[in-house]
Amino acid sequence: MDLNSIQWREFDLNEIFPNIQRGKRLKKDDHIIGAKPYISSTALNNGVDGFIDNTEKVRIFNTCLTIANSGSVGATFFQPFSFVASDHVTKLENSKFNKYVYLFISSISKRLSEKYSFNREINDKRIQREKIILPTNLKGEPDYAFMEVFARQIEKKKIISFRRYIASRIEEVKDFKVVESVDKKNWKEFKIVDLFDFEKGDQNNMANIKKGFIPLVSAKKGENGYKDFAAQANKKLYSKNSLTLNNDGDGGAGISFYQPIDYLLDSHVTALFPKNKLSRHVLLFISRCITNQRDKFGHGYSLTNSRLKALLIMLPTNKKGEPDYEYMENYIKKLEYDRLIKYNMIKAIQEI
Repeated sequence: MDLNSIQWREFDLNEIFPNIQRGKRLKKDDHIIGAKPYISSTALNNGVDGFIDNTEKVRIFNTCLTIANSGSVGATFFQPFSFVASDHVTKLENSKFNKYVYLFISSISKRLSEKYSFNREINDKRIQREKIILPTNLKGEPDYAFMEVFARQIEKKKIISFRRYIASRIEEVKDFKVVESVDKKNWKEFKIVDLFDFEKGDQNNMANIKKGFIPLVSAKKGENGYKDFAAQANKKLYSKNSLTLNNDGDGGAGISFYQPIDYLLDSHVTALFPKNKLSRHVLLFISRCITNQRDKFGHGYSLTNSRLKALLIMLPTNKKGEPDYEYMENYIKKLEYDRLIKYNMIKAIQEI
């Protein structure tokens, strides 16, 4: 099916979605940790900004689109589950739509972001006046049948592509050697600076960053530290196959992430470059060991350069008392292999 072979027309957003409602403010301090997704204005992870258990003084929605009013303004996601909506998102709901119609329209709604910014948010009045362009049938009405078929075709292609990716990843790690459990290994303390060179980030003017395709790593506690994707803008590009370590931040201090591609780095994060050539799997293992010590850091006790130089981590050792990189590699490969096989089986069952 070709998007260029059909007619398109402009429709009022409230004509397509009879149920438009903003979420409700819930202060961070009032969050009760739980299992229900909390949707806010992040452009990552389908808008999920945490998991909570709040049921009072919140708005709980289900099976709809969410569009960010602020933050990553215009970011639109289909939410197939029950969730708590923050006041930074608005739900767009039509009870007659299925998953595929929602997905098609979400890709159109995201274009609203071109009209808005941090200084011009999508408030309740503006969203009621918004319009979107949709494909139409012979009657000039939204062609929801076309939207569904088109979205199904896209999904099928993505599933085929992803299955190939999973297969290639399994092929990459299937040669792992079975290793003993971590509690049976000998462990020893090592100074991080004996294993890594380090450099603090240089990006400190976040408001002036131009959008691009390079990950911008900040002191976040999730999403690999990614705050956004930016253009290089004459700032230093940090090399892939390295670790990042949060110096401070809202709950993120002391957390380390493996970075598989080149990235930009803000001033609240330090890059760790291995002094010896280490594989992705070894670096993933070490990043977890570093993160295990995060409890000693926070807003009142940041990870300065002098503290980093004194920071010790526990690592498994070989017979020479050196870091057992072979063990670390096989341990992570085994974990990855098990997860990939499990995921492949789950997807196969879902498609039966």
